Amino acid sequence: MANQGKPQIGIEEGGIGPHFLPVGSATACRRIAYLRRVRKPGMAGPGIVWLGGFKSDMRGRKADHLDRYAAATGRAYLRFDYSGHGVSEGCFEAGTIGAWLEESLAAIRVLTGGPQILVGSSMGGWLALLAARALHESLEAERLKGLVLIAPAIDFTETLLYANMPDAAREELLQKGIWLRPSANGHEPHLVAKALIEEGRNHLLLGGAIRAHCPVHILHGMRDEDVPWQSAMELAEHLAGDPVSLTLIKDGGHRLSREEDLARIAKAVAALTAGKETAS
Repeated sequence: MANQGKPQIGIEEGGIGPHFLPVGSATACRRIAYLRRVRKPGMAGPGIVWLGGFKSDMRGRKADHLDRYAAATGRAYLRFDYSGHGVSEGCFEAGTIGAWLEESLAAIRVLTGGPQILVGSSMGGWLALLAARALHESLEAERLKGLVLIAPAIDFTETLLYANMPDAAREELLQKGIWLRPSANGHEPHLVAKALIEEGRNHLLLGGAIRAHCPVHILHGMRDEDVPWQSAMELAEHLAGDPVSLTLIKDGGHRLSREEDLARIAKAVAALTAGKETAS
């Protein structure tokens, strides 16, 4: 990625922003939209970075709640839209895990300073773990204070999408390059691109040990119809080399956006800030 300078900071108060960060170079360059709250003078503690889910944007209920939490505690906070999401540039159908990981790393490196807590929801949980690995490999592990993973959809392109495709859908994907996946809630079908599946195989984590190189807190609803809660147990087992706390929410769905769920997320961030790994 060509470093094109640090964009102006946007203090997310009074509706200021979004601002845009260029990522990539030449024909692969795209601008991703972000909102950033700076740390209040005299306040300590790691910053918070929000990594949203597949087809979500940075204005969601959980992201907004974390902004209010950051404002109340004087913390720095960054949220952004992946390319093809929200108000960022790019075509959603052209997006891949690798491209969204590149954007996540660029946002962390350019728009934050010091240790951060990465809060990843669904696909964002996968990206948070991939970002943690990349930061460790580039000798930047000190940038990580901890990870909060909300219903993490690890390897979902393979284990949840491709593995569950009917034979006809796989043939459609092969021949046309796309598959219109029917929506379970009656909404418009989800477009699944061949590139998303094939490129995603470069980033699969399950099947071996996974390292975050920092404490991890996983929250997962046991009524999650999108990502089975048992996958959170599997992930915790694969994170054998890191401190892991796991909160299973018996009546929780996939989104975990109820008031009590939002409180749990903020509590997990606070526990990692204080250096505590506690289950709520």
